[in-house]
Amino acid sequence: MSSGGVPGGDPDRSTLRKASLKVALRISAACAVMVLALLAVTALYLLNQLAHPKMPGTASPGTAYAYLDSRDVLEAMVIAGAAGIVLAGVTGWLSARSAIRPLGDALARQRRFVQDASHELRTPLTILDTRIQLAQRHTEPGSRQARDLARIRDDTATLTGIVNELLLAATAGVPGRPAAPADLARTAADVAEGLRLVAEERGVHLDVTADARPLARIDGNALRRAVLALADNALAHTPPGGRVGITTSVEQNRAVITVADTGTGITGVDRDRIFDRFVRTAGNGGPHGQRSFGIGLALVREIAVAAGGAVEVASTGAAGTVMKMTLPLAGTAGP
Repeated sequence: MSSGGVPGGDPDRSTLRKASLKVALRISAACAVMVLALLAVTALYLLNQLAHPKMPGTASPGTAYAYLDSRDVLEAMVIAGAAGIVLAGVTGWLSARSAIRPLGDALARQRRFVQDASHELRTPLTILDTRIQLAQRHTEPGSRQARDLARIRDDTATLTGIVNELLLAATAGVPGRPAAPADLARTAADVAEGLRLVAEERGVHLDVTADARPLARIDGNALRRAVLALADNALAHTPPGGRVGITTSVEQNRAVITVADTGTGITGVDRDRIFDRFVRTAGNGGPHGQRSFGIGLALVREIAVAAGGAVEVASTGAAGTVMKMTLPLAGTAGP
């Protein structure tokens, strides 16, 4: 294994060790309850026998009787019970480690794959960015080609940021400094600009409204991915001639971004399940009468929750659907 895989293994081992300890503690607790119950029943039986002693009758010659002190018997029972609990704990610990070891191997392979894939993607992305810069040098400033190349370079930078985040997560790294607050209005405008051609090809009108320009405590790349996923989902389920609107605002000291469409609405599935991976509905928006939401909305929920926010289906019906994401407010941007 390369040296890059070493840091990624430590968090896995720590997580698996904690999981093994939890399993062992549960096994020990269950065994302790059973042992204590057995000791209690035995003690009650002994106390009952002591309360109603039965003396032996006339014994035949050669018959021997042994008399045990009740305190000695109870002490022996307590010692045996404690030893049983300790033995159960050790057995549970060893069994848990043995059972979880394959999971540790799977996590290690997953981390290595993400590390290798992220590392390999960085080089072609760097080459692509360099080629875009070279093309920009031979393009007249302010022309449509120059604007298109600038957008392509922004998209490349976003993709590079995603790859870097994947590599950081795979190596269990921690950012050196907190991310600067993200401007929701600017992010919404950038996403809308990037999807403008897609919307035009589908015959959908896409617009952005800034009721306020809130700053949210969230990484800018993560926010862009979340808004992009919401807008892309809205476009995918809006028929030609429809409309998709992205709005930023502030509600109850929270930064809010909503994405509304004029699609057919969500039916055949609970609203909360919309944010599960690859959920399908019994609607008429996709093949075979099903409407699929893929993995994008699940990633939106993960991004929002990681930032201390939430995402929900604010409303849905025949007039369309409104997705609402709320994030911790960090302030407001200027006009």
